[in-house]
Amino acid sequence: MPLQFPSSATVVAALPRALSLSAAAVAAATTTLLLISAVVSRSHHIASSSPPLLPPSASASTTSTQAPAPAPDAEHHHHSPPPPPVPPCPPNATNLVPCHESPSGDRHCPPRPTPPLPHPPKDHPPHPPVPPPPHCRVPPPPGYRPPPPWPVRRERARYANVELPLLPPGKVSEGQDPVRGRGEWLVFAQGKGVRHYVEQLERVVPLRGGVVRTALDIGCGVASFGDYLLNYDVLTMSFAPKNIYGAQVQLALERGLPAMIGGFGAQRLPHPSRSFDMVHCADCLVSWTAHDGLYMLEIDRLVQPGGYWIFSRPPVSWKSAYNISNQAIKDQDNQLAMDDVANKLNWTKLSEMGTTSVWRKPTCHLHCEQESKLLGSLPLCREDPDSAWYANISLCRSCLPRAEPVDACAAGAMEKWPKRLDSVPPRITSGEIKWLSVQAYEHDTLLWEKRVSFYVTYLKYLSNGTYRNTVDMSAGLGGFAAAMSKYPVWVMNVVPANITNNTLGVIYERGLIGTYTDWCEAFSTYPRTYDLIHANGIFSSYIHKCGIIDILVEMDRILRPGGAAIVRDRADVVLKVKKDADRLRWQSQIVDTENGPLDPDKLLIVDNSLPLPGS
Repeated sequence: MPLQFPSSATVVAALPRALSLSAAAVAAATTTLLLISAVVSRSHHIASSSPPLLPPSASASTTSTQAPAPAPDAEHHHHSPPPPPVPPCPPNATNLVPCHESPSGDRHCPPRPTPPLPHPPKDHPPHPPVPPPPHCRVPPPPGYRPPPPWPVRRERARYANVELPLLPPGKVSEGQDPVRGRGEWLVFAQGKGVRHYVEQLERVVPLRGGVVRTALDIGCGVASFGDYLLNYDVLTMSFAPKNIYGAQVQLALERGLPAMIGGFGAQRLPHPSRSFDMVHCADCLVSWTAHDGLYMLEIDRLVQPGGYWIFSRPPVSWKSAYNISNQAIKDQDNQLAMDDVANKLNWTKLSEMGTTSVWRKPTCHLHCEQESKLLGSLPLCREDPDSAWYANISLCRSCLPRAEPVDACAAGAMEKWPKRLDSVPPRITSGEIKWLSVQAYEHDTLLWEKRVSFYVTYLKYLSNGTYRNTVDMSAGLGGFAAAMSKYPVWVMNVVPANITNNTLGVIYERGLIGTYTDWCEAFSTYPRTYDLIHANGIFSSYIHKCGIIDILVEMDRILRPGGAAIVRDRADVVLKVKKDADRLRWQSQIVDTENGPLDPDKLLIVDNSLPLPGS
């Protein structure tokens, strides 16, 4: 619904004539903003009334109208023609996942050429311009249809929407109900196997009552574990590599469950220290004792103080009776090695239930350095424990930060969920993040409540479960996700690496989840896995690192057909984004923010659920 703006003549005529010089400058700026709004509104009407330019073949998202280039005449013949629409990728690129083809499990993206300086020194000849990378739109597979609304999609997914072959049998426990095929659907059920498994864990781990809120499930299978934990209000990030076992992450996201592609290699997982209240591995095919227990050190970095590490793979309780074999002896050796690393990390073993072991991380690391020397523990890490974007895992122990008073633990205790969402995170109250005050945090929370309330006027399907998987491309303090928590969505809070302040630890302490990324590269997910994208200030932040079209093409890859997006940025930047969004044939319009036409920021509302004009 385009907004109505006054004509520029009316605005100018209404300005007071007896303004001071400073007031006149403000009036001039106001007039400019209104003129921009009027031009944007008029150009949108013209584009909408033009006949649609049909794409050459199926594309990744529902398309929008691209206005045809004006006919050449005496006035316009010297203007360069507008860029052409972005073409579709080849059909075999349906499940394209850049940066995750390495067999090591680590991310690896080919380096992007650095753009030449706009004004090279006079004594050096300018370099020839670097040709831009080819862009194309990832096409959906034949027979693709958007998933059903939440919570129906939790129970079933379409065969046509996911990459087959299917997964191996579920890994949560023996006896878990398998995935069943029923016509065009894959049907999932919360069977007796996963229910019995979680009920066993509940005897040791406080899953109820809000103590455990964020969890990481490594090697997630069909995400049955994370799905069942929703009954406890536990938000689980399912985590698996792109490998021969099938599209586990794609299947989880198709069901509306949080997940991302990744694996254990040389690099840290893209999360800050003290992220998860619980980390879980059920036969996840990770060699935990390899490289002197390197991966267990990474688990120690990720787990909250007092958090839980759950390992399940038969036979874990090697002390119980079972047939002696070479495999049993090997498993016994592995278990002894795991116990040895856990002791060096000062973990407490709470339980050994048949095939499952549960450890708890200490709540305090008092006088870490002294303990390390006296007890022969692992050396302390010197690098920033929250630095996790292309950072290698080190053979060292991440010490919990000191707090005031000196005998305090970590950065302070967190509230239980759901109070945790609205409470000030300990990283702020303790002064660990020195540049962020409590007042600034509380102001940010109120600001995003106001903004999301305004967004709802354009997101007409937000309350009925159509938009479930949401990504906030520059999450800040998590205010957008917190304001969205009243709707049936979950939000992947992304903190751009090396662009903005590292606030991801604050987001996790609010009981939310997220990751680091570089939006000049591909995001760690399959195509068509997000229903809603929010981009606040992304394009102005990256304007000197990569092109607007580079980021938009990646957004188009991960946005499902019929999905929506909101771009929030400076008015001049939004105008540029709109031009490139038209090349992707998105249904979009530029509108004012909640602050009205005088706000220097504008919104680009993308609603690809709208039908094409004339269709």
